[in-house]
Amino acid sequence: MHDASQPPWRGRGANLNPAPRYGRTSQERCADGWDLDEDELRAPGTTVLAERARSVISYNDSPDIGFDRSLNPYRGCEHGCIYCYARPAHAYMDLSPGLDFETRLFYKQDAAKLLEQALRKPGYAPAMISLGANTDPYQPIEREYRVTRSVLEVLSAYRHPVGIVTKGAALIGRDLDLLAEMAAAKLAMVAISLTTLRDELKRTLEPRAASPGARLRAIRKLSEAGVPVIVMASPIIPFINDAELEAILEAGREAGAVAASYILVRLPNEVAPLFRQWLADHAPLKAEHVMSLINQARGGRDNDPQFFTRHRGVGPYAQLIAQRYQVACKRLGFEITNSMRMQLDTTQFRVPLRPLYDDGPQASLF
Repeated sequence: MHDASQPPWRGRGANLNPAPRYGRTSQERCADGWDLDEDELRAPGTTVLAERARSVISYNDSPDIGFDRSLNPYRGCEHGCIYCYARPAHAYMDLSPGLDFETRLFYKQDAAKLLEQALRKPGYAPAMISLGANTDPYQPIEREYRVTRSVLEVLSAYRHPVGIVTKGAALIGRDLDLLAEMAAAKLAMVAISLTTLRDELKRTLEPRAASPGARLRAIRKLSEAGVPVIVMASPIIPFINDAELEAILEAGREAGAVAASYILVRLPNEVAPLFRQWLADHAPLKAEHVMSLINQARGGRDNDPQFFTRHRGVGPYAQLIAQRYQVACKRLGFEITNSMRMQLDTTQFRVPLRPLYDDGPQASLF
């Protein structure tokens, strides 16, 4: 566990590695008179392990999001965004939501095969599958493992609609062939999260995500290829990036985005102390004011898990952000959306005669 008194790890979002809340043991570093070698204090590297999942489509009945199913090709995310609401899920692997979340990653090696098996089941009813609802499908390890690419190949073959949320501007262009073809048939859309236009803030807030400029170029490239893009000014963090809201929306619109959305920063479970430490490391003079505004928008707490208020918050500050957003969207001619809900076509869904992942002569019986 890294000592919070040490300088932040370069290239990592979290400065702490708190014990997972379901773990049976915990550890804490203390001074015992032994000096640590500099090699021991270096930022940890990334390790990637295969996960043998039994299924890959996750269903939800949340009334405040625009999809009822999602697929996450990876567990953990190397982007290292300090505010990521998916961090607490790493505790289910008995790993820390801190540094472990961004350094100890898992890829679902059979994701495409399992997806195809689910789509071939009798009675399957198609609806948009969201990629990236939890962790980013175009994080850096996708370059090597290509799980997202394999999933898109299955969805394309089955004429199944998909919505993607990502910051992975460097990689999504690789799949433009599939996305453009699907978008032309109203089977694909992409939401690009653009948190800030300032490179210096991005480097500490989202250390291994693409630069703001790269994300805007990705929006333009996707839009020019006919892929509808939502620009997501998310998350909005009081006194950190909230002043950029209009500028982010304007930049996204200029790059070709057709709709916009935003989410107020969420700090569930272990994310709250990790974010507080980030403030202490990178914005100590603002920290108290930032948390005060967050608490005001969250009913006096660090986080509000309630449907409908969890994304936008409550109270004067949240209302001010909502008003600014609505005025900017109207001025820019944006479609206003609270989610990924866009009109994609489910009527084209088809099950090919033979599966892409054929396990033998019995495969045609699915």
